Amino acid sequence: MTTIVKCPTCQKEVIWNSESKFKPFCCERCKLIDLGDWAAEKHAIPVKPELDPETLDDLGYDEADFFKDQ
Repeated sequence: MTTIVKCPTCQKEVIWNSESKFKPFCCERCKLIDLGDWAAEKHAIPVKPELDPETLDDLGYDEADFFKDQ
């Protein structure tokens, strides 16, 4: 059974096998366009910030004496 995927850049159908030099891309051009998009940060994996600055303020981190020894 032959697996066919769509090129992520141009959506052209690509046969997925060992002879497909640029899989999942159809050609080197599409591969380089995608690489350039990653380098330009057009693609990003969304990440939720670990700390919310508003929460830190609520805990008192913004007060001058918070870090002084008690």
